[in-house]
Amino acid sequence: MDSDGTHDARGTHANPVPRPAGPPEVPAMPPRPPAGPGVPPMPDGSAFLTWLRTPRPEAAPGMWRFGHRPRPEEEPEQIPTRQLLSGALIAFLVGWLVWSLLWNGYLGGWWVVPLELFTPDSWRHSDDRVGNAILWYGYYVLIALTIMLVVGRLGRWGEIWRRFGPPAWSPAVPTTERVPTPEQDPAEWPQLRAAGAADAAERLAAEARAGLMRDVDHARITRAWQGVRSGRHSLATFTGAVLQEGARACPHPSGERDLPTRLARHDLVTGQVRLGTTADDARNPYAYRGTGLGLGPDLLGTSLLAVGPAGSGKTGTVVRPLTESLCLHALAGRAAVVVVGAAGAGLGPADSYDVVVQIGNPDSVYDLDLYGGTSDPDEAAAVLAEALVGDLAEPHQGGDTRRSTTVLAQLLGPFRAVHGRFPSVPELRQLLDGAAAPLAALRQGLQDAGQESLLRELDARERQMNHPGDVGGILADRVALLDRPAFAGFFDTSGQSRPFSLKAVDHPVRVRVDLPQRGHADASKMLARLVLAQFTASVAVREDRSLFACLVLDDATGVVTPEAVRGIQRLRSGNAGVVLTLRTLDDVPRPLRGPLLGATGCRMALSGLTPWDGQDFAEVWGKEWIDATDVTDRQIIAETPAGKALHMVRRVITGKAPTARAVTVRQVERERWSASELAHGVPPGHAVLSLTNVKGEHAPPLLVDLRG
Repeated sequence: MDSDGTHDARGTHANPVPRPAGPPEVPAMPPRPPAGPGVPPMPDGSAFLTWLRTPRPEAAPGMWRFGHRPRPEEEPEQIPTRQLLSGALIAFLVGWLVWSLLWNGYLGGWWVVPLELFTPDSWRHSDDRVGNAILWYGYYVLIALTIMLVVGRLGRWGEIWRRFGPPAWSPAVPTTERVPTPEQDPAEWPQLRAAGAADAAERLAAEARAGLMRDVDHARITRAWQGVRSGRHSLATFTGAVLQEGARACPHPSGERDLPTRLARHDLVTGQVRLGTTADDARNPYAYRGTGLGLGPDLLGTSLLAVGPAGSGKTGTVVRPLTESLCLHALAGRAAVVVVGAAGAGLGPADSYDVVVQIGNPDSVYDLDLYGGTSDPDEAAAVLAEALVGDLAEPHQGGDTRRSTTVLAQLLGPFRAVHGRFPSVPELRQLLDGAAAPLAALRQGLQDAGQESLLRELDARERQMNHPGDVGGILADRVALLDRPAFAGFFDTSGQSRPFSLKAVDHPVRVRVDLPQRGHADASKMLARLVLAQFTASVAVREDRSLFACLVLDDATGVVTPEAVRGIQRLRSGNAGVVLTLRTLDDVPRPLRGPLLGATGCRMALSGLTPWDGQDFAEVWGKEWIDATDVTDRQIIAETPAGKALHMVRRVITGKAPTARAVTVRQVERERWSASELAHGVPPGHAVLSLTNVKGEHAPPLLVDLRG
């Protein structure tokens, strides 16, 4: 604005004067973006290669092998600081005294004799002062250094330097990772190159360097290569799949390459999942203290029993990580897992499983096969009898359900011969109740088919119905627990549903079975026994036992029966195992507690255990020899007047009578963990765990921090 109040026509920087429009300018073409909008850049494979090349040395059972640094078996002797410093000071004073005596001639001149013997006279008696000084004082320095080395070793100066010097001030600098040679680099797939599949190895190595390979891919392709080595697959088929698909080769039937979420640390090279950290406790062996706790199929193959009250962390810190690990193994083609628990128990999202059976939920896609997918009436009767009345058998190792099996076989065989299928739950209940119409129709069908042997079975069943001790009524009452409106659409045998059978453990499948709890507790226990019985029966007849099969029972209350214990004992030879959790051992009949603890190779006692449960664990873990130290204080009696006066003065100053201490060390045998220690000495979030692998190697009971 001018002084006369008019606006300047030249404009300002904020409001420039508009220019006349000229010919339009052609804008320069911007460079093409390397990726579409919202697509992150392709990561490199450095993280995967670092993980793959991390050393995994052989270790004792239960040690987390990923990056493990072995420790000595025995704890090195730790000198107390006061004793270490006082010893170093005394050694220094002794060395100073020896040097002073030598320097001042109190010990004679013998210490210069070596110099006179090994040097010419012309060197010692020359007129060159500088040369004489170098010769003599160099010898003096040599003697002083010798004295210093001797007293330094006696006074442990090196230990003081390591404990209090600069090495203890600065943190340890990680060493530079050494890239292995191609013959030793697992990322270069040397086993494929050695077998002549260099093209496939190069394709997989390129995928790993480009960041296109995951740990599940590596484990899955390694499993497929093991199939080639064993002769199950041809080398040409394997090589062709790898060259065409790369890291996606040999996929799981679901097409998944990973789980939606992971909560635990996994190492699929060793097959371990990390559950926690072994506590730095004096009751743990020194080699285990501070190391990670890792469990894999080699340990789960001997089965695991975890006992702890509600809220002790059985599901969150034990079952969920193990289930997650087994699902990853299934995606890699190594394992088949079946997880059984209450609906909403937190056993992982439904997306982590291939089959989810929600018993009692109308929205369930899959059903449960009541007869285990078998066509043999005797086998179906044995499994079903164990599920229905297995808990009523005599609670000792000789107890069984043979009478119930016979009763069911007398009905299942004729029914299948007439209808070509097994009876549904309502039909089985009517037959066990002895309803006249179903039995008459079954008899007529057998007569029309000419099944004389099965007619005799049906006649025997009808005769036994009139006996007072017949178990048919008990079986009918148990079947009635499943003949409820909530289960009306389940256990179908007409072929209209999608029943799941435990025969599927022949394949790498992930299954979750949700049991109804609210209002159907007895039915849930019965169904859990059914799944366990079908699992032990199916594992025993598998053809491919290289596939690890595992059944996880989140709550095994009412499941442990004499036949179940015998089945668990047989799983180890079939490359299978079970994971059982209990709130207390009181949920197991007293005669079966010892056999159950003996049948499982891995036993875990969580925090909050009762002394009665602790006593059972203490007995199975046994005793060990230890060095017990007894300290005895004996009062000193003075005999002289001066001694009595001195003792009186000492008592006035210290307030205690003068005593002499006697220390006695002797070997005694004591329990590894007593019932009282298990009940009151295990901190919250901790557990005491003993391990045994399929090779027979075992680890003693370890105090483990499950939160670490």
